[in-house]
Formats: sequence, C-alpha cells, structure tokens
Amino acid sequence: MAAFLVYVAVFVTIFALVDPLGALPFFVSLTDGFSEADRSIVRRRAVIVLGSVLGVFALVGRFLFEAFGLTLAAFEIAGGILLFIVAYDMLHGEVTRTKLTNEDREEAAARRDEIAVVPLGIPLLAGPGAISTVMIYEGSAGDDPVMVAAVFLAIAVTTVLAFFILRYGQKIFRYLGKTGIMAMTRVLGLLLAAVGVQFVVNGIFGAFGHP
Repeated sequence: MAAFLVYVAVFVTIFALVDPLGALPFFVSLTDGFSEADRSIVRRRAVIVLGSVLGVFALVGRFLFEAFGLTLAAFEIAGGILLFIVAYDMLHGEVTRTKLTNEDREEAAARRDEIAVVPLGIPLLAGPGAISTVMIYEGSAGDDPVMVAAVFLAIAVTTVLAFFILRYGQKIFRYLGKTGIMAMTRVLGLLLAAVGVQFVVNGIFGAFGHP
C-alpha cells in the first residue's frame, strides 16, 4: 500500500508538470496544414523526446549539471528564449504556412522534425519543472528501489498518456475550422511569448536571486 501511494504521488506530480492537456492547443496550432501522416510523426517524436529527456535526466541529469557547471536557471533562460522565437513566428502566421511545391515539402518536413523537438518535446512537455523534479526524486531516492521504480514508471505512464491526449484530443479543435485555428494560433503565440518571458525571468531570479 505504501509503495502504491508513493507511485501515485510521484505520478501526479510528474503528470501535472508535463501537462499534456496544456500542450494540446499548441500542438494543434503548430501542426495546422500538416498532413495526417506528418502530424502523426510530430506527435510520435514529441512524446519520444518527452520520455527520453525525462528518462535521461532521471538517470544522469544531476551528474551532467555538476560536470558542466549547469544550473536549472540557465536551462530556464535558454528554454524561454526558444519559446519566444517560436511565439514570434506564430504571431506572424509563419508557423502554419501550407507547403505545396516539392521544395516546399522538403522544407515542411524539416520544420516538422524541428517542432517535434522544440517547442513540443522541449520545453512544452519536458520543461524545466518536469526535468528538475525527476532529478530531485531520483537524487533523494538513494538505494530505495520502490522510489526509483516509481519515478521511471511515472515517466513511462505520463509519456503514454501524453501520446493519446495529443492523438485524440485534437478532434475538439477541428470544429473550430481553419479561421478559428488561425485566430487561436495568434492568441496562443502571445500566450507562448509570455510563457517564454516568464521562463527567462524565473531563470534570472534563480541565477542572481541567491548568492
């Protein structure tokens, strides 16, 4: 019973920080105009990035930060800048352009691969909060096999749930139509810009707020 409660606590925390429901509107907007095959590739790669990043940082994250002298504050600043760049494109309608020529299709494929990693995989799904949390859980687990297993099981279940949420949740947005999606893209671009700025602010306070 105790082990089950530990797992539930870890899972709820990680799932809330990943927040795939919150990332769903961005996924729909960023992949507007994509074919279903391309959208499926973006979805699959985004959740692979999610599971891989959280799994890797749970395993070796704290050692990497120590080895390279990195901090969570630096990660937040970098992630915030990346988010702001994507938000700028969304506000100008550049993210959802439809590609028609063979050359444009190659560009679209390249962009498809990019947005699956940034910003969908990182930092919208595997954000600084989720990464730091799995690192903290693993760091505090020590030799407790129950805690270690709970962290990796929670990461696996969260990744699977994120896939299905992105797979089926987007049907809600189909009722909005292309005009509605375009309007939502610009609104979300503004919101995403604010999130990016907040990441940078948090990183600055984290870097300079404590001696």
